[in-house]
Amino acid sequence: MNVRDKPCTLDARLREVFDAPVADLYELAGGPDIPEALTRALELRGFLALAEEQVARVRDRVHRAMAPERDMNDLSAENLRFDAQWLEAALSARDGYRTALENLLRTLPPPHQPARSTRFAQHTVTTTLSSTDPSPGRTGTSRPRRG
Repeated sequence: MNVRDKPCTLDARLREVFDAPVADLYELAGGPDIPEALTRALELRGFLALAEEQVARVRDRVHRAMAPERDMNDLSAENLRFDAQWLEAALSARDGYRTALENLLRTLPPPHQPARSTRFAQHTVTTTLSSTDPSPGRTGTSRPRRG
């Protein structure tokens, strides 16, 4: 399954911020003049979707191992410790990607509000050269001649 098709816990927030369904955002990202914020958001979304899928896989594996109908002789403390380590790593990755994507979305302007452009004051300097100066390009660079 392609990452575009995997659900993600922040899909609704992406839709709210970009004012389009996630599938449409991926279509837009395939075209020209892609906003950098959209590219980054979809990249983080993809990482988050994969991390959430890993969390679900480990959770489901632990649930199957602990199911009441399972034979107690099949239980393995070593396997459960290993799954706990995997779950910790997957949760940490998920939390990191989720935080990064939330921070990115928080910094974007609300939908239908154009980004404010920043105007900088541009100072100009005007100079004039004296018409009596014989070499305007070499002002101040004359050297005494040695004999």
